[in-house]
Amino acid sequence: MNSTTIDQFAVPGSGPYALTTGPDGALWFTLTGSGGIGRLVPGERPRVHQLDPESGPTIITCGPDDALWFTEYRSHRIGRITTDGALSHVVPPTPECGPFGIATGPDGALWFTETATDRIGRIGPDGDVDEFALPGSGAFPSALTAGPDDGMWFTLNQANAVGRVGMDGSVAVRPLPPPFGAPVGITAGPDGALWFVAIASGHIGRITTGGEVTAFALPDPAARPHAITAGGDGALWFTEWGGNRIGSLTPDGRIEAHDLPVPASEPHGITLGPDGALWAALETGALARIVSGRRPGR
Repeated sequence: MNSTTIDQFAVPGSGPYALTTGPDGALWFTLTGSGGIGRLVPGERPRVHQLDPESGPTIITCGPDDALWFTEYRSHRIGRITTDGALSHVVPPTPECGPFGIATGPDGALWFTETATDRIGRIGPDGDVDEFALPGSGAFPSALTAGPDDGMWFTLNQANAVGRVGMDGSVAVRPLPPPFGAPVGITAGPDGALWFVAIASGHIGRITTGGEVTAFALPDPAARPHAITAGGDGALWFTEWGGNRIGSLTPDGRIEAHDLPVPASEPHGITLGPDGALWAALETGALARIVSGRRPGR
């Protein structure tokens, strides 16, 4: 097994949930429990920008305008914060929509999921908001990411499916075969495919842009994988919320699991940091820094 080290950095506030690398070379993270956006540079004291404590900030991403954009799941709106702390909001046309995932698209717009209304939203560079309805109801669109084919790919947690929305608003849904259950996180992989986690069945999935699906079973079926990202070492890295671990998977199927140093840390989001390490948000109150011993491409 490759040598991997994990360190934890306590942060103020409650419920670190997701994180991303900002344009300023810092880590920015959501505090879903206390309603805040945090900023961390290792070696410096973390800063928190307070929001409405009940807003429920969830996923955060770096926008094309060098600001940080995030969803407020309980306030039903999209937030924007600049690196100097200026805060503003965009309210989707559909009320009580429950926004969750958010990512920048190839068109320079911000795309987001509406969990409660089965829609995908788009905030254009001009600030206009469009919404695209998904087929069926109760699908609970969750995470989304830009794919290699100029589309946005997303998981449908309750429909057990993966979907794609084109820049023209066209939507295609691909049901997942057994053994997948309740997909959540999704990311573009280094191999030109989309990779996702199935939290209910303990699987990592790979889907090509042509729709071919491959399943990788985790050693612990109760691991409850939550989020996934591409690392700088050629592997996919993911959080095991139920197993208190950080896992990695190479495109050829090699799986490794790394225990977090503190029990019951509740790992959620994960991202590649500005320092080349993997960083994960631990809902019990810290960010974890994971340094892989794997060489790129191995």
